[in-house]
Amino acid sequence: MAYILGVDIGTSGTKTVLFCEDGTPVASALYEYPLYTPQNGYAEQDPLDWWNACVNSIRDVVAKSGVPAEEIKGVGLSGQMHGLVMLDKDNKVIRRSIIWCDQRTAKEVVEITEKVGADRLIAITANPAITGFTAAKIMWVKNNEPENYAKCRHILLPKDYIRFMLTGEYATEVSDASGMQLLDIPGRCWSDEVLTKLDIDKSLLAEVYESPDVTGTITSEVARLTGLKEGIPVVGGAGDNAAAAVGTGVVTDGKAFTTIGSSGVVFAHTSDISIDQKGRVHTFCCAVPGCWHVMGVTQSAGLSLKWFRDNFAWGEMETAACMGVDPYYLMDKEAERVPIGANKLLYMPYLNGERTPHLDPDVRGAFVGLSTMHKKRDMLRAVMEGVSYSLRDCVEVMREMNINICDMMACGGGGSSPLWRQMLADLYGCQVKTTANKEGPALGVALLAAVGAGIYKSVPEACEAVIRPEKIQDPIAENSAQYEKVYALYRKLYPAMKDTFKELSALDV
Repeated sequence: MAYILGVDIGTSGTKTVLFCEDGTPVASALYEYPLYTPQNGYAEQDPLDWWNACVNSIRDVVAKSGVPAEEIKGVGLSGQMHGLVMLDKDNKVIRRSIIWCDQRTAKEVVEITEKVGADRLIAITANPAITGFTAAKIMWVKNNEPENYAKCRHILLPKDYIRFMLTGEYATEVSDASGMQLLDIPGRCWSDEVLTKLDIDKSLLAEVYESPDVTGTITSEVARLTGLKEGIPVVGGAGDNAAAAVGTGVVTDGKAFTTIGSSGVVFAHTSDISIDQKGRVHTFCCAVPGCWHVMGVTQSAGLSLKWFRDNFAWGEMETAACMGVDPYYLMDKEAERVPIGANKLLYMPYLNGERTPHLDPDVRGAFVGLSTMHKKRDMLRAVMEGVSYSLRDCVEVMREMNINICDMMACGGGGSSPLWRQMLADLYGCQVKTTANKEGPALGVALLAAVGAGIYKSVPEACEAVIRPEKIQDPIAENSAQYEKVYALYRKLYPAMKDTFKELSALDV
């Protein structure tokens, strides 16, 4: 029996999981680390914290599993996207990493758009300039910390810094590199045009590979630190969402997944590149060689429900603690008592602005139709429905782009709710499933490592062998008809209120 290792370098911690070649998890370990916010809107992490968590978690997993080191055939890496890691001539970290959720780069977004051109930027990188992408962070360092930029010899993404520490190689892969806004997405290579216009030296960037390609091998020093065997191949891996796609089997046309975490994501696989010229969704290279994915994002999906829980569901939280159950379980039961449409109450899930389909930082959340008849459970149901309508917006953009979605997986905390999954099935008009294996990104990159190690011939073959659906929600035609009426009203809210939100954001009181 061969074994494969998946390492997921997340924002809150690094999780390492050892799998059998059939996808069965053998052992896992998680190490957390801090997030630094030196100023409002800033978000930074220390790459050495990631490295220490990686070493400790790999060492723990190897020791706990009892699997002989020679039977571990490959390592795959996943990680938070868009983070900027800068190394000097001695490969030392120059400054803390500016990570994906940092919002300091508004001026640089304008600068990038002006220098490259809005339409040209979308044509090459498949996306408009936004604050989260790595290019804007590089430009911010150039503009605000020229002494640090002058010292920089290598620019890496978070998981690719870990790769360098494991193998000594400067390498990245197409899915994660897509989120830098420096990659030619159709051509799957660095864009000389964008780099020239932004005056970024191409030699600073790592070599680009496909996700299952072998990018290096474990060094003798890392073998000593972790218990792995020297020479084990490390494959390209994938950014977190692309890795989750492999881990849920979303690797062929027609397949997609919906994640309801703090944010919400609808991710669809496509073998033909498709770019939304309005910039409402992201198009990136995916972990399957020669293919792409399209991704829509709802900023405040599970966050909307958490906000409601923390501010209004104290009774449910107290009762849940006494019963030894999750408060969300009780909230689900309350929402089930309310009919579709939440007794004519609508919720706009825009607590922190929105990305898909509106790309509007000024829009905010709202309950519309609130009256004295409404109870807390009506508001709860409206929140869950409002998030579902926003996710349906993502699907509608993809359908405009001629991307077929007929098979939907559900992931994240919200995906564990049968009620929420049924809402999505009814609104999408297709089955919504969960997978038996819940390891997501770690499993995805482990399967990529299995392909790189020759255990499987291709990514689709690996997923076909390993991924199994567990719970399946079929759409209910009667429910779908009712939701369509409410969704039609929901779609009218943003256009009617857009200017009001803009004025509210500028209000000086």
